[in-house]
Formats: sequence, C-alpha cells, structure tokens
Amino acid sequence: MKALLTITLSLFALSSSTLSLAQEQQQSPADFVNPFVGTSNFGATHPGAQYPHALTSVAPFNVAFEHEKLNKFEKDAAWNSRVYIHENKFLTGFTHVNLSGVGCPELGVINIMPTAGDLELDAQKYGSTYSDEHAKPGYYQTTLDKYDIKAEATSTLRTGLSRYTFNAGQGNIILNLGLGLTNETGGSLKIVSDHEIEGSRTVGTFCYNPQDVRPVYFVARFSKPAKSLGTFKKMPKFTGVEGEWMQNNDSIKSYPNYRHVMSGDNIGAYMRFDTEAKQQIEVKVGISYVSIENARQNLATEQPTFAFDETRSKAKKAWNALLSRIEVQGSDNNKTLLYTGLYHSLIHPSIIQDVNGEYPIMSQQHTAQVGNTQGKNRYSVYSLWDTSRNLHPLLSLLYPEIQSQMVDSALAMYQESGWLPKWELLSMETQTMVGDPATAMIADTYLRGVDTFDIEQAYRAMQKSADTLNNNPIRPENQDYLTLGYVPVDDEEPYDGSVSTSLEYYVADFALGSLANALGHEQDALKYLTRAQGYRHLFDNDTGMLRPKKRSGEWPTPYDPELGRNFEPAPGYIEGNAWNYRFYVPFDIPGMIDLLGGDSRFIDALNATFATNNFDMGNEPDITYPYLFNYVSGQEHQTALNVQKLMAQHFTDQPAGLPGNDDAGTMSAWLVFSMLGIYPVSPGDMDYATSSTAFDKVTVHLDQAYYPGKTLLITPLAKDQKQPMLNNKTLTNGFVTHQQLTQGGSLKLLAPVE
Repeated sequence: MKALLTITLSLFALSSSTLSLAQEQQQSPADFVNPFVGTSNFGATHPGAQYPHALTSVAPFNVAFEHEKLNKFEKDAAWNSRVYIHENKFLTGFTHVNLSGVGCPELGVINIMPTAGDLELDAQKYGSTYSDEHAKPGYYQTTLDKYDIKAEATSTLRTGLSRYTFNAGQGNIILNLGLGLTNETGGSLKIVSDHEIEGSRTVGTFCYNPQDVRPVYFVARFSKPAKSLGTFKKMPKFTGVEGEWMQNNDSIKSYPNYRHVMSGDNIGAYMRFDTEAKQQIEVKVGISYVSIENARQNLATEQPTFAFDETRSKAKKAWNALLSRIEVQGSDNNKTLLYTGLYHSLIHPSIIQDVNGEYPIMSQQHTAQVGNTQGKNRYSVYSLWDTSRNLHPLLSLLYPEIQSQMVDSALAMYQESGWLPKWELLSMETQTMVGDPATAMIADTYLRGVDTFDIEQAYRAMQKSADTLNNNPIRPENQDYLTLGYVPVDDEEPYDGSVSTSLEYYVADFALGSLANALGHEQDALKYLTRAQGYRHLFDNDTGMLRPKKRSGEWPTPYDPELGRNFEPAPGYIEGNAWNYRFYVPFDIPGMIDLLGGDSRFIDALNATFATNNFDMGNEPDITYPYLFNYVSGQEHQTALNVQKLMAQHFTDQPAGLPGNDDAGTMSAWLVFSMLGIYPVSPGDMDYATSSTAFDKVTVHLDQAYYPGKTLLITPLAKDQKQPMLNNKTLTNGFVTHQQLTQGGSLKLLAPVE
C-alpha cells in the first residue's frame, strides 16, 4: 500500500511538473507585459488597450477630479501629462487618443463613460471609483463600483472598442468632448442615428507652445440602438467682471431628443438604453486626423462588426509578433521587466495615416492640406531629444523595417515644411527642447545599415539644419554657434540652456560628420567633426565642468555646479545641472578623459557623480554615464556593477517601476538594452558598451533583409571569466560594434554580480 501510494504521488508530481512546464511554454511575450508599470512616479504611461505604434488607444481617464487624497506632489502634477495616475481611483471615462510617457499635457480626448440609473451629465458627479483592474497588451478591464458595470476595452491601429456589461435597468453611455489633457476645449458633434455619433475635437498647444491646433475626427457606433438620446453643454457663467468668464460646474444644459448637432466648448452627447441583467453593449470608435469620412472608413475597414474577443486576440497577436524578436530564458520577473520595457518602446512614434493613406501634412503655414503615404506608414510623435539617444538605435537593431519608415516620415516632413522635425506632434512642430536630434537619429540609422531611405535627400536636409545661419528653427542659435564654437550664455532666459544646446549641436555634428565620412564627403566630414570638438571651449579646468561662457569668452560668476539639481532654473542647463552634463560628449569620451587629467581622475569624477547623488536616472543627458567606466581598461566591472544597481533601484514590475517620465519610451529602451547587456554610447558611434546580461540566454532574431546574421545569441560568461567574448574570441575592451553583432553569432557577457 505504501509502495502504491509512493508511485501515485510520484506520478502526480511528474504530472504537475509536466503541466507546469507546458504552462510555461504556452506563455507568450505579451503575457509577461505589465501595462501598469509607469502609471505612478510620473512615468506618464497608461494601462489602456494599445496596439503597436497605433493612432488610437483606449485608456482609463482618472485625472479630471481628485477623489481619494493624493500627496501634494501627485496632486500638483495630476494635469501634467497623464490620462491615468495609479493612486487616483476616480474614473470619468475612457479616452481614445492618448500619448504615452511624455512630459506635457496633450490629447486624452474622445471620452466615453458608461453609467446606470438616472442621467447625470456632470463628470464630477457621474464619475465612479473602480476596482478589479486588469491589463495586458491590447486589453484593459475594470469594474465601475458606483454602477457595478464591468468595462472592457481593446483596439486596432485606428479604432477603439469598448464593451460594457450592465445590470437590469437603465444604462447610459456618455460621450464627453469637454474632458481632456489638451489645452483646447472646442469640438463639434452630430447624432447621426440612434446608434451613431460623429464629430471632432480640437487639440494642440503641446507644452503650452503656440503652435497650430488641429481637429481629431471620430465616428462612434453602438451595438444597440438607444431608447433616447441627446446632447449637452457645460455653460459658462458671467462673473460680473467685463471680459472675464469662468466655468460653472453646476450649469450643464441638456438638449434631449431634438438638438442633435452642436459645436463649441465643453459639449457632449448621450445614449440611453433599457438593459437586462448581464447585457453587453459595445461601442466602437474610429479616429482620423483628416476627416469624419476617413474616421468612418477606418472603422468600417478595421472593425466591420462588433467582435470584441476577436479584436482583442488580433491585438495580442500583433504584440507577440514584435515582442518575440527577442526570446529569453530567465526569471519571470526579469521577463516582465524586459517585455514591458520593449512594449513601451513600441508605442511611439505612432502612425497618423488613415487606411486610405491620407494624413495631415506638416506645413509651416499650418494649412489643412492632406498627403498620401502611397502604402507606407506615416509616423508622428517624434520626441527626438529623448528618443534619438537609444530608442531609435533599439528599433534599428530589432525592427529596421520600422525604423526605416520612421526616417521616411521625417524626410517627408522635411519635404512638406522645409525642415526636419525636432519635437513633432500630429504633423505640427512644437519646438520643444533644444538641439538638432533628427540629424543625430537619421545619421545613426544609416550608419547602422538601415539604408533603405533616400540618403541624398536626408544628407541635404541635415546640412540645411547644420549650416543655415539665420531663421533656422532647428538651430536658432546657429549664428553664434558657428562663429564662436559654442552658444553663449549672454542672451539666454533661465531655461534656454546655452551649455545644453551647445552639447546637443556637438552630438549632431559628430553624427553628421561620421555620415559624411561614410558617404565619401571628406571635406564635409572634416568640417562637422571639427565643429563637434567645440565642446572644449566650454570645459573649465578649475571645476572640471562644462560650464556656460559669455560671448566675450569669460566665465559668468558666481557659479554653482549643483544649481538645477531640483529642476530650478540654472543658467546654461536644461532639465539638470552641471554634473548631469559633465560627461555629455558621448562621441569623444577619450577626449574628455584627457581634459580631466587622465584615467584615474576621470574615474574619480565619474564615481563622484554617483556618490554625491548628482546622477539622475530619469535625465536623458546622463543615462549613458554608468557605461563610461568601459573607457578605462580594468574598470569595465564597474559598468556592470552600476548598471545592475540602477536597474534594481529604479525599475520594477510595479506602477512606480520607472524612474519618472518614460519620455516616449526612452527610459524603457535604456532598460531593454541594459538587460540584454549592451548599450549604444552615442548617435553616430557604432560601438555598444557591454555590461552583464540579466538572462541565462537571449536570442535576438535579426532581420535578414537588413543584416547578414540570422540570430544573435547572448549568454553569461562563467563566474571566473572577466572579459566578454564574441564568437569565442575575447573582446580586448568593453565594446562591441553594431556591425559585429548584426553578423550574428554568440556574445558572452559578464555574469550578474550576486
């Protein structure tokens, strides 16, 4: 009997083990993604239903009103840049055009909210707490506590689909065009029938910059005809002071059953239904930046029927097709971190063209002209000050076919407007941040071997940005820069950042010079590479800092290298202080080492940056610093130690699991590279600094249309091995080139430090 029991238990254990293995094998990359990462700590991501690089997403909107007490820091930032804050549990609807991981308020509009019972049209009153949240790529679910309504969302490239499960009684679905993150409030709508609403909503003025505004068009269709319907408007209230108006939260005028066309600020519409217990009503919304007709065509093409589960399945399949370019073996926690980071890296830039290829062109005259992509993708949301550093190199390595079309889009913007993009949004140039990042991004892309775009046109566009003296929107300080070799501090406002701007120009000029070399333009190469060395004008021997300089060549005093540490205005620097920019010449770290007095002094200065808490993981200019130890022989282990420490400190699978704003995927791209064990040191430089890999095995599937290799295998070295190896040959320093990696083969890196 005992023997029989032992055999039975053994068989059970074997069966359980086999089942566990089968379950593990069934898990796809998308199953490991946690969309809630970055929804706290100012990460500015959202957990909504998102398709890769999509024009549309369906996100829970919970920042309009404070319900549960937020800490002051969160409350002050509630309207900063996010449609969703994890700590706030008061939901006022689901928005259909959203940004992920950006630092300024925009979009978060076309808001739809299900309610039950008597009709209430004030969002602060009809909003609800919510619970039972779940999210995976292409899917979001929650329960609205006030109404016991289960709300689900999924999406396609250009459409969103929501499914609401009601109880018996009266169900309402409210379309509120007044709510949003954007600084605009205007819109228009028309109730077409008892199951369709069309209209538009104005968006624009990103980061409060006075660029053009643009309408986003929509068509919303309901799976069940409404029993009654109507429009409403939030009315302004005259305060008695001439010319001064304010919103009156208690004054919402409804127009039931007869006034079905409306335009103006803070308008909306509603549909009312008699519902049975567990009855589901679906709402699909087509979006376009061209016209209502195109929004309707997008809807008809991508969601001809109401098929929620099928749409959700297609979204997951689309994510897995991209996420599976990297296969890993290791802990589930590390898989979650990696695939979530890769997920966030594949949201922006996002497409803007409709299914017929039409999109709003980028024009300096802000006309409403329409272009056609002729079968290609047209991308938008170019946060290039951030993404040129690592996200676009990541796309070049893993998704060169996508990166190539992103360059094509940037070149089309040049054709349409006369200039490359800087921080483009919805075919509008926002002029946010400084530098010439499109030059850095495009040159880097070509040098990596992604050469399927018009390089001659690209070269002309980059030269125009680099060489135009006056009326240059990309490099507005170019005349001083080309005359003095740097941007002087004399005329700057607190946030102009003369040092920051100069350093960005040097990075772009290095990338352009490297491209010129590759194209055989030797004189151009000499000119641009010499310009890039201008950073030496800003180096101060006494402080060892790159510091602001007057037009006269004098250093302004007093000077505090830590000023700007808490984002207070710091002359010379943008979003940081002198420490954050101290080594920001990533293309010439050996030159910086010489200026600082040699290897030991460089290592001391680098260590001091971390020891004094002057390294900011959330600040783009210094995110390469942990890898700079590789430039000194014998110090490569410090790179692995620092990268591993920073990943443990700042990246988790929790809502606060990003070190602040994701910056359109830049922080996430840092994590992806760092977990693989390689990092691109500078645009235009094909070296990757190596560190340790976070996995037992990494298989990178290379695109053979662009690269000669089929797969790149990354594994850890044995514990006693201290030098990385490529194809069983020891690498003599801490670097490996992009061209070496894309030949395919085996890369062995340091094992993680325990």
